[in-house]
Amino acid sequence: MNDEKLPYVAHETAWIDEGAVIGAGTRIWHFSHIMPNCIIGENCNFGQNVVVSPDCKIGNNVKIQNNVSVYSGVELEDDVFCGPSMVFTNVINPRSHVNRKSEYQKTLVKQGASIGANATIVCGNTIGQYSFIGAGTVVITDIPDYGLVVGNPAKLIGFVCNCGERLDFTLNKSETGTTICGACSLQYKKSIEGVSQINSGAAQS
Repeated sequence: MNDEKLPYVAHETAWIDEGAVIGAGTRIWHFSHIMPNCIIGENCNFGQNVVVSPDCKIGNNVKIQNNVSVYSGVELEDDVFCGPSMVFTNVINPRSHVNRKSEYQKTLVKQGASIGANATIVCGNTIGQYSFIGAGTVVITDIPDYGLVVGNPAKLIGFVCNCGERLDFTLNKSETGTTICGACSLQYKKSIEGVSQINSGAAQS
């Protein structure tokens, strides 16, 4: 681990390039590489063999598991979870012999979203807040807030709470309704626009 009095902790095998900004309490583990001009928030945890490419922005309390590369054009908001060996991309039509650095497409992963192991996020899409991407899923479109998606291509099969538990809506013919999470008591409303939280709830012990 680093001996300097830095606000973050990096294993001796990790490589931090000049110009990277890393918040207090962040931990960077074996063989990871943080490239120039990245902005990384506080209390993040990067597992083994993680690469963060130049100019990426990563929020607070983000957890990136082993063997994940966060490429230029990807932004992760606070509380995002990236499972082992999941994949981001930043070019739609890559060719080894064609330089497409000017064509990087933005991928935004909103607050609280979880991406399962071995999932692939095709660039140019937005992953909604507190959504849940199942293991091995291939995402080729935007994912709604609180959406639960699985498969190749990703298919919306339900919705999840902030705490990660699946929500059970009682729907009428217009496909709207409300529900309360049985685990944490947060309340949600489903409308034609999507799912939204409608009260702060009361956490259960």
